[in-house]
Amino acid sequence: MGRILFIIFLIVPIIEIALFIMLGNVIGLWPTLLGVLLTALIGSFIIRNQGSALFANIQQTTAKGQLPAKQLAEAMMIGISGALLLTPGYFTDLIGFLLLVPALRTIIYNELKSRISVVSASSFSSQYSSNPFEQEDVASLDDEEDIIDLDEKSYRPKDYPNE
Repeated sequence: MGRILFIIFLIVPIIEIALFIMLGNVIGLWPTLLGVLLTALIGSFIIRNQGSALFANIQQTTAKGQLPAKQLAEAMMIGISGALLLTPGYFTDLIGFLLLVPALRTIIYNELKSRISVVSASSFSSQYSSNPFEQEDVASLDDEEDIIDLDEKSYRPKDYPNE
């Protein structure tokens, strides 16, 4: 994984520089720089709209008592898209705009879902006893040294008024 990240951090800037030079030669310096600013503004506007709609969808799914796994994955992809769109460069802008396409996000989510196994808390607790003291490997609590016995006068609840 480290090698892949190293290659990405090495290749992406080279691609960006090459695109700047090629585009600068074709349309000039100022239109090239204006294009970078324009894509950042358009991207931030689209991200704001898609992000707010997605958060409303997450709230609705959570209110139904369901795990919003797909919505959370899409929120992550929209966040990555935002970071890419704010990074100056046309290559990162292209990838950022591609991540804003819902159909492409669905394809990426389905690919990731096939590689990841999600275990919910209810399926985990059904495999094991809900009472941890019923398990055989738990140490015995009969050690008298670890027990502090309080009488009623020694114990006060946290919210008890001071005298």
